[in-house]
Amino acid sequence: MSTDEKTTARATAARPPDARGHWTAVERLEELGLIKEEVRRGPDPLATERQHAKGKLTARERIDLLLDEGTFTEVEPLRRHRATGFGLEAKRPYTDGVITGWGTVHGRTVFLYAHDFRIFGGALGEAHAAKIHKIMDMALAAGAPLVSLNDGAGARIQEGVSALAGYGGIFLRNTKASGVIPQISVMLGPCAGGAAYSPALTDFVFMVRGIAQMFITGPDVVRSVTGEEITQDGLGGADTHSAVSGWRTSPTTTCAPAWRTSAICCRCCRPTTVTCPRPFRSPTRSTAPPTGCWSWCPTIRSGSTTSGP
Repeated sequence: MSTDEKTTARATAARPPDARGHWTAVERLEELGLIKEEVRRGPDPLATERQHAKGKLTARERIDLLLDEGTFTEVEPLRRHRATGFGLEAKRPYTDGVITGWGTVHGRTVFLYAHDFRIFGGALGEAHAAKIHKIMDMALAAGAPLVSLNDGAGARIQEGVSALAGYGGIFLRNTKASGVIPQISVMLGPCAGGAAYSPALTDFVFMVRGIAQMFITGPDVVRSVTGEEITQDGLGGADTHSAVSGWRTSPTTTCAPAWRTSAICCRCCRPTTVTCPRPFRSPTRSTAPPTGCWSWCPTIRSGSTTSGP
């Protein structure tokens, strides 16, 4: 049974249609409420258990830790992909594997997106990318920080070129936003391919030691091409990106159990979010600031953590 059929069956069980097979406006609103509740619960309790067993939190749990309580406003929670082939037409979960929206951190507005690893492994498809494009455009228009909570497997290969084009749109927006708004990446799981390119273009990168990795391709491909035996952490773990590549801004180390580490990482990036300088001028103006928004601010040059004007 497809996702559409399951949703219709639940709505019909809750309140059957009239003799003509129609629902009233009130009944339609009740159906919408059921769908929204399904979105909040997530795709499958077993998928949530598997996520926790790996020492990781769900996307919504991470958002709750990052933002001030009760401030999150979600964008396009009911969006689904339109792809066909490889069985995708029978599996069209809501959110399409990414949660987008805005909220506040210590009262400051931030925009964010969070990959949901329980849906397609957090892999990016056309609809998934469109949601990220939209929230990045909104952050740039508002002149507010953008935070990405990354836990995705790269491009959704079943969607082919559409998925790759989606990553191209993300990279374009990363470069347009560079020096205009703060961009913060929080790495909370294995991120390969395009899921590693975008964080490398941002201003700050937080990683969870032992859980998060960033690499273009995994150890299996490295072994088949070069013959080198290497682990995921050795190839793209937090320590590798601190000592070798320089991508990582801050590791997250703790003696707490593994599932607590992701929580601490989400909390650790809160001060960075609020102490970043505000935009030099409106990003909608045709002329960009000559030296970018990082060099003008004396508090940043002096190492102070005081927020900009």
